[in-house]
Amino acid sequence: MKTKIVTALTGFALLFLGCQPKPTSIDLIVYNAEMVTVDEAIPYAQAMAIDQGQIIAIGSTKALLQKFKPNQAIDLEGKTVLPGLIDAHTHLYALGLAMQQVDLVGTRSKDEVIERLRSFEPYKNANYIVARGWDQNDWEDPTYPSKQDLDAYFPDTPVALSRVDGHALWVNSAALDLAEITADLVMEGGSVLIENGAPSGILIDTPCEKIFETIPSPSRAEKINALLQAQEVCFSFGLTTVNEAGLDRQIIELIDSLQQADIMQLKVYAMAENTPKNRAYYFAKGPYKTPRLNVRSIKVYGDGALGSRGAALRQPYWDQPHHFGAMITDESALMTIAQSAFDAGFQMNTHAIGDSANVSVLRVYEKVLAQQKDMRWKIEHAQVIPPTYFSFFSNNIIPSVQPTHATSDMYWAEERLGPVRILGAYAYKSLLEHSGIIALGTDFPVEKVNPMLTFYAAVARQDLDQFPENGFMPEQMLSRMDALKGMTIWAAYSNFEEAEKGSLSVGKSADFIVLDQNPLTCSVANIPKIQVLKTYSQGQQVY
Repeated sequence: MKTKIVTALTGFALLFLGCQPKPTSIDLIVYNAEMVTVDEAIPYAQAMAIDQGQIIAIGSTKALLQKFKPNQAIDLEGKTVLPGLIDAHTHLYALGLAMQQVDLVGTRSKDEVIERLRSFEPYKNANYIVARGWDQNDWEDPTYPSKQDLDAYFPDTPVALSRVDGHALWVNSAALDLAEITADLVMEGGSVLIENGAPSGILIDTPCEKIFETIPSPSRAEKINALLQAQEVCFSFGLTTVNEAGLDRQIIELIDSLQQADIMQLKVYAMAENTPKNRAYYFAKGPYKTPRLNVRSIKVYGDGALGSRGAALRQPYWDQPHHFGAMITDESALMTIAQSAFDAGFQMNTHAIGDSANVSVLRVYEKVLAQQKDMRWKIEHAQVIPPTYFSFFSNNIIPSVQPTHATSDMYWAEERLGPVRILGAYAYKSLLEHSGIIALGTDFPVEKVNPMLTFYAAVARQDLDQFPENGFMPEQMLSRMDALKGMTIWAAYSNFEEAEKGSLSVGKSADFIVLDQNPLTCSVANIPKIQVLKTYSQGQQVY
């Protein structure tokens, strides 16, 4: 399947040069490569001809160099070329903002969190301290911290620290007072944890909104800097398109303006955040599409996260009797939003972690989509599914999953779910068998940006220490080719963009990456070590 096989195809290469006459002078040819095209018509190739940002020919080195006279020709010396990777679920803007804050990911105790805050120079004179990434499940003492832990060092400056999944906040007394949060606060779809009759400093899901309302907004310059910093990281890991899972109209329009000015080359599939204002504006306006931006979906939260016990379960948590988690958007509200989205021609993408949330979303989708068979609505995460509901998935109800969630959660997931319910969790192979396609992402900055870690988690179901030996629930491993499709053509399909990206095919945008190893053929242990050498978007080198 490498160069020898491609050489055997040399005589047929001209069959794939497209139907229209090609100019003798073109912009670029990359050749002498090991290309994995993800195009069934010609799965492997040696060379690719590019003009005006589009692929105009795929085939052998000899055939293309004879056919065209490029302004630039790049000998890749046998390196691997893949289509530009698509991350089907990210928080790009949040990543950029987080890069301007102290990183709490990987902390092993609440004391380490506080030490990172105290030693971060920009916080010395801050009016409000914001950071994210802590996870009590990784601590030696996995109990939740409290406001008193922060008050001891930050008695006057409000502090709000997002849990790694973004579904819980650890705040101090100053932040609670500023947001006027008391023990009497009750908000559907979340909770304020109470200790000794007062808020403990831990907020789950919807009450976090009251804190967010009091945090000073970044300036326009800070917003732009966040987006451009995040773009640089994405390009360095071979991502040419990202799905932004929930943005306000203001940030979507900022992205559009940066792209139109050619300041931002990263392509964005933007899901509008589910707010009344966003729904009113976008549903009336209809889908909006440019070569780099696609706005045709709404992001809805069905429930919270499993790690913070906010995911909505049909039966109580195995490790917390009488606790079921909570729906952020109940089934009746989901139905109202779904019908409005359908009427506006919008895709509905709903976060669903617990089995109760997934069942509610599947029932709503099935009822509304009975009217139309090509809406491609997604369930984001699709994390815990009763096996009897796998059959609800199709190429019209698409699972959009994050394989590294399985390997991050595997140490404690069964404690939350129990030995029976875990069998329907992180079930990527089963979901693929029923849906026919599966879109893969990271959920960064909840997980690391590197898509090779996504690929590795999908095919090995192990952490970076190769634990467990045979993989976590190994029957749910994806094949390497299916994992690649989930990060390219299937992700593109889920975005209605399969005609323009997702494979190295004639007529598609010249989005491609050059790697030092082939993830389809290298050892499994080497997959996380794969390096991106070059990234191209629309034929232009961006990394």
